[in-house]
Amino acid sequence: MSVSVCFYFQVHQPFRLRKNYNFFSIGPDHFYEDEKTNKNILSKIVEKSYLPTNNLMLKLIKKYKGQFKISFSLSGIILEQFELYAPHVLDSFKKLVDTGCVEIINETYYHSLSFLKSKEEFREQVNAHKDKIKKIFGVVPTTFRNTELIYNNDLAVEIEKMGYKTILAEGTEKVLGWRSPNFVYYPSTAPKLKLLLKNYRLSDDVAFRFSNSAWSGYPLTAEKYANWLHAVAGNGEVIGLFMDYETFGEHQWADTGIFNFLEALPEKIFEHADYIFQTPSEVSTTYPPVGSFDSKDFISWADIDRDLSAWLGNPLQDSALDLAYSLEKPIKESKDQDLIHTWRKLLTSDHYYYACTKWFNDGDVHKYFNPYDTPYEAYMIYINVLNDLKLSLRDRGINC
Repeated sequence: MSVSVCFYFQVHQPFRLRKNYNFFSIGPDHFYEDEKTNKNILSKIVEKSYLPTNNLMLKLIKKYKGQFKISFSLSGIILEQFELYAPHVLDSFKKLVDTGCVEIINETYYHSLSFLKSKEEFREQVNAHKDKIKKIFGVVPTTFRNTELIYNNDLAVEIEKMGYKTILAEGTEKVLGWRSPNFVYYPSTAPKLKLLLKNYRLSDDVAFRFSNSAWSGYPLTAEKYANWLHAVAGNGEVIGLFMDYETFGEHQWADTGIFNFLEALPEKIFEHADYIFQTPSEVSTTYPPVGSFDSKDFISWADIDRDLSAWLGNPLQDSALDLAYSLEKPIKESKDQDLIHTWRKLLTSDHYYYACTKWFNDGDVHKYFNPYDTPYEAYMIYINVLNDLKLSLRDRGINC
């Protein structure tokens, strides 16, 4: 039996808020976003990461005559930013999809935590994202991944009802126990779904440890990494390598050798005759599930805790989330699509991530592309914006 290498990449950037949106802005000022910062950050990532990586991926697909395959989820708001600031990058993603070797995965349009607070809003965002993907790429996704791989049994039920065939999740020992993430499973509450898991150790070797000279695996060569993947043979059927797309060129800069590593990797993997590359939907039709995956609690791929604590749990985050979703009914009552879109962009999970305090003093990845100096500054600006939205609704005679 062959072993499938399944590459999945998250492509997402938020619309960041203006740092000078203070208490005195509430009322007279309804322009919330820092357009200059958003454009500059996106331009930087495009040049360092998205464009060179897309070009390399296309090169590899052509070189291996369709045997090299990958998958992406692109949030609705990164697609909007491409349309606004970098349409040539969107064209490069279209070229990749047109090869037939790239699967586009469905998610929440606004990269939100909506499943935690409003099933109705969640369904609307998933369907909006599906429509956006069909409009841009001409494909209808059959695989779903929730924001930051947030997952539990209830989510699986909802996704099965919505007609999806495959769902992605984190392969954490908290749920797996002694079992391996290198097999296809099915959700215990949604047996018709196929569940693909992230092998977080092998994924994080590239995403986080690649350039760490203190790491025992350093330097990580394509040959060494391929040998690690080959060691799965006989003890697994699929290796889920899930990571942020910014891994290539941004989190791991070009001078670390990350692009050379990626370019050399497929050849080294193909040296084992039983190894192939497949997209998530291909994996789910190739391998039968070996057992159920029962996750009563929420899990995610964030931080070492792999739970919701990157976005929820401290008073700042919890009160911000509650206030944001308390506006759902009055915002939708307004029937103002621009206002609804503005509110939904505020539901993006990054706004709560910026207010995380658990690792702030250690200076970890919560600061990456974070425009704020402290979680408290992030919280205050966010609350000021929400209060201005409330005032706008009241000015229209809508109670909130």
